[in-house]
Amino acid sequence: MNNLPKKVKIVEVGPRDGLQNEKEPVSAAAKIELVDRLSRAGFANIEAAAFVSPKWVPQMASSSEVMAGITRRPGTIYSALVPNLQGFESALASKADEVVIFGAASEAFSQKNINCSIAESIARFEPVARAAKDHGLRLRGSISTAFGCPYQGEVPLDAVADVVRRMRDLGCDEIDIADTIGVATPRKTQEVMLRAAREFPLESLSGHFHDTYGQALANIYASLEVGVAIFHSSVSGLGGCPYAKGATGNVATEDVLYMMNGLGIETGVDLDQVVDAGLFISQQLGRKGVSRAGNAIAAKRAG
Repeated sequence: MNNLPKKVKIVEVGPRDGLQNEKEPVSAAAKIELVDRLSRAGFANIEAAAFVSPKWVPQMASSSEVMAGITRRPGTIYSALVPNLQGFESALASKADEVVIFGAASEAFSQKNINCSIAESIARFEPVARAAKDHGLRLRGSISTAFGCPYQGEVPLDAVADVVRRMRDLGCDEIDIADTIGVATPRKTQEVMLRAAREFPLESLSGHFHDTYGQALANIYASLEVGVAIFHSSVSGLGGCPYAKGATGNVATEDVLYMMNGLGIETGVDLDQVVDAGLFISQQLGRKGVSRAGNAIAAKRAG
C-alpha cells in the first residue's frame, strides 16, 4: 500500500470520448453545461472537444461553439483531439490548452480505423506536433489497442513500445496507453506499462481503460502499483469505441474517484459534484448512467 502514488491526475474524457458515439445529437448548450460542471468539480484536465470531420463524427461538429461557450477554470487544461493540421488550426482558434494526437499499437486496427499503417499515421502528425510546439501548446499522444485488438488479437509489447518511442520523438508531453476494447487484466496491464516506461517517463504515462470485461478498476489499481499516476475516465461511464464490436464505455469517473478516496489518494476532484454532472448528462441522454458508485450515491441521497 505504501508505494502507491499519493496523488493522481484524473483526465475527464466524457465531453469528447464519452459523447462522440452518441447517436442522438447532444446540444452545444448541454455540452457546455457538462464541461462547466466538471470544471467546478475540480478536474485538472478535461477533454472537451475534437476538431474532426463532422461527416465522420457528427457529434463533435459543435466543438468550436463548445470551446467558445465554456467558463474556463484557472489551472484546468482543456484538451482537443486533432487528426491533422486543419484540425489543429481550429483547436488553436478555439484556445485549446492541449492538442491530442492518436495512433494505434495494432497494425490491423490502424488500417481498419484510419486506412494507413502505424508509421504513416504517426508521420501525418509531424506537422501538427511542430505547430503545437511553435504555439506553446501541450501535446498529448494517445495509443489505442495497446492491450489487445479486435482484428489481430494479441498486441506485442514491442509494438506498444515502438509507438511510444515514435510519440516521444514527436515531442509529446504525455502519452496515453489505452485499452480500447477493455480486454486487459492486471498483470498484463503492469507488463505493458513497465515496457512503455522504458521509452518514456513513467510519471507522464497515463492509463485509459475501458470496462468491457469489468477489469478497468483492477487495471487502474495494478497501474498504481507500478507508479502510474494519470488516468482517464468518463463521467457516468459514457462512451465506447465504434471500431470495437461490443466495447462498452470508458471506466466511470465516479467509480475511479470512489476508489481513490478509499485509498487516501488525492485527486483534487469533488466526487459529489461529479455525481451531479453524471445525473445531468444522463438526463440529457434520457437514460440511466452506468457508474456503480454514481448510482449508489444518487440512490442513497434519494433515501
